[in-house]
Amino acid sequence: MSRLFIAGAIALMASNVVVASCLPVTGPDAGGVYPNIFEKIEFETLQDCTLSFSENPAIKQLNSRIAGNAELLPLAQRLPLEPLIVVPYQSIGQYGGVLHGTSKATESGTSDLLSVRHVNLVRFSDDLATVVPNVAKSWDWNADFTVLKVTLRQGHKWSDGAPFTAHDIAFWYNNIQMDRNVIEKSKDRFLSAGKPVKVEALDDTTVQFVMNEPAPGYLDNFAQDYAQPFLPKHLLEKFHPTFNKDADKLAQSLGFDNGYALVNFYYGQSDWKDIPTPLLKDKAATVRLVNAGYTAIMPSLESHLVVEDSLERRHLVANPYFFQVDTAGNQLPYINEINEVYIGDENIQTAKLIAGDVDYKSQAVNLPQAPVLLENKDQGNYDVALRPTISQVTFAFNLTDKDLEKRAVFNDVNFRRAMSIAMDRDQINQIAYFGLGTPAQYTAFDADTTPFITDKQKNSWIQFDQKQAGKLLDNAGVVDKNGDGLRDLPSGKKFELSIQYSTQGTPSEVVEIVAKSWSDVGVKTTIKEVTSDEYRNSQSANNLSVVNWMTGRPLVSMASNVETLVPPYGSFFDLRTGMLWSQYQDTNGAEGVAPPATVAEMKKLTDRFVTLKAGTEESNEVGSQIADRVVDDLFIIGTVKAVAPVYRSNALSNFELPKTASYEFYRMYPYLPTQWYLSTETVAKQ
Repeated sequence: MSRLFIAGAIALMASNVVVASCLPVTGPDAGGVYPNIFEKIEFETLQDCTLSFSENPAIKQLNSRIAGNAELLPLAQRLPLEPLIVVPYQSIGQYGGVLHGTSKATESGTSDLLSVRHVNLVRFSDDLATVVPNVAKSWDWNADFTVLKVTLRQGHKWSDGAPFTAHDIAFWYNNIQMDRNVIEKSKDRFLSAGKPVKVEALDDTTVQFVMNEPAPGYLDNFAQDYAQPFLPKHLLEKFHPTFNKDADKLAQSLGFDNGYALVNFYYGQSDWKDIPTPLLKDKAATVRLVNAGYTAIMPSLESHLVVEDSLERRHLVANPYFFQVDTAGNQLPYINEINEVYIGDENIQTAKLIAGDVDYKSQAVNLPQAPVLLENKDQGNYDVALRPTISQVTFAFNLTDKDLEKRAVFNDVNFRRAMSIAMDRDQINQIAYFGLGTPAQYTAFDADTTPFITDKQKNSWIQFDQKQAGKLLDNAGVVDKNGDGLRDLPSGKKFELSIQYSTQGTPSEVVEIVAKSWSDVGVKTTIKEVTSDEYRNSQSANNLSVVNWMTGRPLVSMASNVETLVPPYGSFFDLRTGMLWSQYQDTNGAEGVAPPATVAEMKKLTDRFVTLKAGTEESNEVGSQIADRVVDDLFIIGTVKAVAPVYRSNALSNFELPKTASYEFYRMYPYLPTQWYLSTETVAKQ
């Protein structure tokens, strides 16, 4: 589509010449370049019409609850000139209501509700493979995937009404991600060949990324990443010493030590969106900021904004400047508010689900809870569907354990193989997954949808054979030295394992079966349930000997982000092992422990993998070599690949089930939650 044609269409819109009113379009057969979305000019051209816009009748009242937001601009000035048109799945929705959900804690188990409001430059379409526009309107790669140009929407605004531009993306990268005063260590997935990418705003709506080597998956990563590659420069630059020589003085006048302290107060030194907001971190400080003319929380592009934040719950309201509309011109989202309460106990969470007190839940709803949920669904006016998973429960041993003798045992592949075949995966499948799963080894990639994963890889070291496991443990020097029936460390010291786990990442039934299997083979194993925050903090502090969590990702999300393949094999939110290997690499050998040669060989493979276009013959060949090394090393041990429940209230309309249990794809939100709405009866009750 030519720039001249686009300019003419925009001029026509500005002149208020009405060709015809647009007919609302719903359902899967709306047409267009991409399913369920249109660009404005594409929609109007197809229908030979001019789209008019409407706002939520309650939007002024909702805006008044966003501390520090100014009085609203008219809707025409709040929407971009080129809003993203979303096609509702079933019907044009109705405004209002409160979406009720639960999480484990302020940073734990929040993925469900984060996905409802989350946006990024792009996202995946419902086929979970095609990258489609979102915040970005379009993009172009050069021939060898070393230069990416991203075009934004004209007139797009932050939630406080300030213009959102390409300079906000360049600021996020150059002055936050690459500033050691804010982020101590740059994330590998945002680098190219281990070095910074050149990110430059060419004009207000065009940002350019120049790579150091081909990186065909770089943009695709933003379709599934929780990190949003933009920050409100108009706010943060006031406190950033690079932009304001008086930043420290200004910050001190507001009660902060220096400018960076105030930048971090807003930003939180993390791209994870559900860290405590300023409202929770320091309420008095937010009052000072609002009184001085600033917003209480950092402006956002998301569909809903936090207005209350406590240790018990988080409450959000609709963003009055959100950039999406439906095909009738109604600004999205339809749902006015989100109420997120924190429930750490699985039984209490299940009780709330049974009572129908929740509108949507997928994360941390484990399959063992499905029967009681299904039994009570009519009474609670909800539905439960079982969807295939991509990840599976995995276990790993701490390869840099603080106990040096345990560390040596864990680094013996005979031990890891023994503990893998000592697991009774069929029992796990029958008891924890009702026979609906398939025993499978961890291969790093989703074995069901990745073309190069072989049956040999999926079935490697998964046979239940405790006799053979015993022989392998003997080879590892883990034998019963005192005749008490339990195996000891090679020195003769007592050898016991303790599995700490959180039901957010691992069902209790799985842990119980694994612990019994290992105890039966002579390695005494006990279990202890903890909160997800406790688990993650202990894991990151290198305090656990056995780690466990759901692990595994689709090929499409591995093409540029290979952090689960190199030490420490995941982020703070994932299973992690080899923490001291990672430290050694980060400090060029000054600290930590040198990893074995296989780690360097894997790094060579992953460095090559990210330069190749996913799905090509060469990419598949390297991917297969990666999977071979994963199953040979067995640093991470798989269990059973199964299904997981997705829960939703019957009052939640325009809801389409995702192809998989939504946890793996939640940041891509293929189910378009901004067009969800609550039925009239539900809204009336609230």
